[in-house]
Amino acid sequence: MDTLTDGVVTLVRWAPEHRDRLVDTVVGSLDHISPWLPWAIDGYDQAKGDEFLRHAAEQWESGEAHHYAVFSPDGELAGSSGLMRRGEGREIGYWLAKSQTGKGYVTRASTLLVSLAWQLGATHVLIKHDSRNARSGAVPARLGFVQAGEEKAEPPLPSGCSGVNVVWRLDRPE
Repeated sequence: MDTLTDGVVTLVRWAPEHRDRLVDTVVGSLDHISPWLPWAIDGYDQAKGDEFLRHAAEQWESGEAHHYAVFSPDGELAGSSGLMRRGEGREIGYWLAKSQTGKGYVTRASTLLVSLAWQLGATHVLIKHDSRNARSGAVPARLGFVQAGEEKAEPPLPSGCSGVNVVWRLDRPE
């Protein structure tokens, strides 16, 4: 469970030794991710990287979430994806470095995380994205999720966001 792969992307449990690569990847893609992700609004640095990695380790140990570094076939840090507990279900979150978009990595990572959710006994999986973020919305649509509604986003709102999240749901197969 510390590593998941489909032969193209590899998801590796975030660890302290990933900090410098994490910070470099986020900083190099701030113009791409900060319009969508509240944690990137005010920039990113080593302290924020350390905080994320501590929080990820705590959530992993408690079973509340499984956060993974997403690596491309050539070993580049492509981004991050996580599976968070939501009652009887799980929610997938993700981001990619600007240079890694359009390669299918988030779809592949999300497929691996859906399988993990079923292994963990989840009844359903959710993916949420801002209504203006069409690229993020294409992922659940490709994976057979169904639009389950909309909800108000929690502040602070990044500059690209409408304040309305689209909620997608995939129920566990019987």
